[in-house]
Amino acid sequence: MARILLGVSGGIAAYKAVELVRLATGAGHSVRVIQTPASLHFVGRATFEAVTGAPVLVEEFEPDPARGAFPGDPASDHSPISHLELVGRADAFVIAPASANTLAKLAGGHADNLLTSAALANTAPLVLAPAMNSRMYEHPATRANLELLRSRGARVVAPGTGRLASKGEWGVGRLADPAEILAAAEAAISQYTPHSLDGLRVMVTAGGTREPIDSVRFIGNRSSGRMGLALAEEAARRGADVTLVAANVTIPPPPGVETVTVETTGELADAVRERFASADVLIMAAAPADFRPRKVEDGKFTREGGGLAMELEPTEDIVAGVAAGRRAGQTVIGFAAEHGEGAVERGRAKLGRKGLDAVVVNDISRSDIGFDSEENEVTIVLADGQREVGRTSKSEVAAAILDEVERLRARAETPSTVDTDP
Repeated sequence: MARILLGVSGGIAAYKAVELVRLATGAGHSVRVIQTPASLHFVGRATFEAVTGAPVLVEEFEPDPARGAFPGDPASDHSPISHLELVGRADAFVIAPASANTLAKLAGGHADNLLTSAALANTAPLVLAPAMNSRMYEHPATRANLELLRSRGARVVAPGTGRLASKGEWGVGRLADPAEILAAAEAAISQYTPHSLDGLRVMVTAGGTREPIDSVRFIGNRSSGRMGLALAEEAARRGADVTLVAANVTIPPPPGVETVTVETTGELADAVRERFASADVLIMAAAPADFRPRKVEDGKFTREGGGLAMELEPTEDIVAGVAAGRRAGQTVIGFAAEHGEGAVERGRAKLGRKGLDAVVVNDISRSDIGFDSEENEVTIVLADGQREVGRTSKSEVAAAILDEVERLRARAETPSTVDTDP
């Protein structure tokens, strides 16, 4: 999802910005907050830090403990200039509430605090939600400032009419509903953010399959599906039409993604085969069971009679099967969960044996990454080399994998040239 930078200026409506952050983070967005010194009279920075999970900045020269990172992102490897780094990473800059004073500064190009300095350096969509007394809002200077900011591309979420902060006053100037402000931010992001995968149909598999032993037991693995869901979310964020085939995943799927639920390896294979012909990209992040019981007990095995002997048979290699029958222009990415030394070499062998465009190798001998973890560390193995992705969030790993997908497809679409100079 998106990175939203929220600027909070002084005014009683600052308390509603807390609800805006709650809605944004609940929708999957990561949020950083900049406050003006005046806003601290209404809401302290500790409140915003609690709901964003990130430090709040007020003064232009105070160090940023997160070094410009939004929640879920890696920090910079240096101490960046805060107002440049934050807007450089943001997908949208929302100022709510935007006081009359802040609007005047923005219109005049002033940069006398961290919020206005960030706004002057901002190239992301700018969303302004004014809030003030009705007489201040209706003053010709304020209306002229808003018109000027609109003409420069800012999206203004008009205030509502109703009871104002001053006792007994009624009129226009109430901060718009937080849900309306968030919707305006999301619309701005959708309109202005480049979508590198627009028009592409991407299928992602996630989770681990379960092969029944009897009516209550199964053979399975510890895959949570987090990696596949991160891939589906990132592909959708880049504009792709995404289908997620989820095997026994309990984590909610990202919004805007078609989800197909399966349980066994056979069901996963059927779902992939059924949809593969219409897909441009398949990313096989699921962990199918390699074996299943040759015979499934109708009822339930009991302890009576001592031990239990079971004969297993191999399941089909789904990704190799679909890759062998793919049409020109399809990209197929596999995953290889390898254990210990030689993991990358085994992954490279699978690349050629299965006819894949890339194999993402992760070392499952480590308990701190991979299965059922928020983080991962992988090697993306390609025909022309490999890319190491150090330990980071699965969202960042997903972004690195999709970067390689884009590179593979761009290279495939570039016609080769032949030197015909006589």
